[in-house]
Amino acid sequence: MKNSILIIILLTIIACNNQDDSSITETVTEEVSDNVSDDVSDDVSEENENFNAIPVFNHAYIENYEVDQVAYIVLNASNAYVLVDPFNDDVIESIAEIKENGNQIAAYISIGTGEDWRDDFSDLQPFLTTQQWAEWQGEYFVNTTTTGIVDVMKARIDKIADLGYDWVEFDNMDWALYDETRETYGIQVTKEQSIAYFQELCNYVHEKGMKCMAKNFVENAEDFDGVTYESYNDDKNWWDASGAQSFLDDEKPVIIIHYNESNCNQVYADYQAIYNDDLSFICEDTTIKKYLHYNE
Repeated sequence: MKNSILIIILLTIIACNNQDDSSITETVTEEVSDNVSDDVSDDVSEENENFNAIPVFNHAYIENYEVDQVAYIVLNASNAYVLVDPFNDDVIESIAEIKENGNQIAAYISIGTGEDWRDDFSDLQPFLTTQQWAEWQGEYFVNTTTTGIVDVMKARIDKIADLGYDWVEFDNMDWALYDETRETYGIQVTKEQSIAYFQELCNYVHEKGMKCMAKNFVENAEDFDGVTYESYNDDKNWWDASGAQSFLDDEKPVIIIHYNESNCNQVYADYQAIYNDDLSFICEDTTIKKYLHYNE
């Protein structure tokens, strides 16, 4: 009888010890798990802090297919860079609604050409070439920048500021930098004058409380706040990559709009390999015949 009682006591002690060991193991495991979770969270937070890419929506111009429609932008854009044609009625009516979702809305203007469908074309016409740009019907290159054209462009920027835009994107800012174009259209503006012209206009945009988006190059545009490059299926990364990288290094937005592509994901991966994950990307997809949006 005594032996039986002794055995029962011993078994009880062993069971308690096993239970204690199990509790200790569970406690240690939980602590390790918590530490790992904290480390992972720290890594993710650190990674997110360095990830500056933003979604991009493009309502401003058509390359091959349709632009992003205003109603689509209102429903889907969030914390995005939204490029629009600033004076379209449907855009003006929707500015406040677009900005409600944390979006930055950018006004497209061409500073290197006059477009005959603009309300201020008659004011610009005395400062333009008489020969139409062969690639774009209804557009004429700026032929002088030392006259009243600066005032016309500043009046346009005034309207943009009054409407509540955040950015102004400068298209065709390189119109006078290429000898072939200068010779073909008889452009009188010197390269130095064209640089001083876009720098003056960007300074004025800043004075109005907005930011400047350069287009397709950043040389002599160090004061600009971001840059957009247009990329093509048969002509990728054609620009000065060091210039694009310098903007990324300065934590300025760098946007690539890629056209006419059947494999957008691969092109985006290729560009990330050249630069980094801070790059913002939008791609015109040949299958769905509209833009695919990334970085959302």
